[in-house]
Amino acid sequence: MQPLHSVSVAGVVVREDGRVLTIRRADNGTWEPPGGVLELDEAPEDGVRREVFEETGVKVEVGDLTGVYKNMTLGVVALVFRCRAEGGHEQLSDESTAVEWLSPEEVAERMGEVYSIRILDALRDDAPHVRSHDGRKILDA
Repeated sequence: MQPLHSVSVAGVVVREDGRVLTIRRADNGTWEPPGGVLELDEAPEDGVRREVFEETGVKVEVGDLTGVYKNMTLGVVALVFRCRAEGGHEQLSDESTAVEWLSPEEVAERMGEVYSIRILDALRDDAPHVRSHDGRKILDA
């Protein structure tokens, strides 16, 4: 049987003061970096730009790939990119009930492990990271 995977993208938008752009999702209330499912005919960088803008109102320049994360339970592969804001302004969307710039410490406090690690990995200089998780916890390699 052919394996079925979906690919999502996320942008870790880093401000000059080290804070990162985050959203509180409307559907489940969790804090995450902005992102979503990549369209079939869309390049990863284009998907990051689209998703970040749709969810936050912020336009970004997409930088380096900082991590690849696979949800082993759902078969979702997430590509995470470090980004820089280049326009727009923070606003809510149908997908977000809050848009905030968080410090790395606030990220660790508010987010579950599988999302906070994406941001913390993106802030490191030894990227990209490749990690697997079960939807809640990072799995040991």
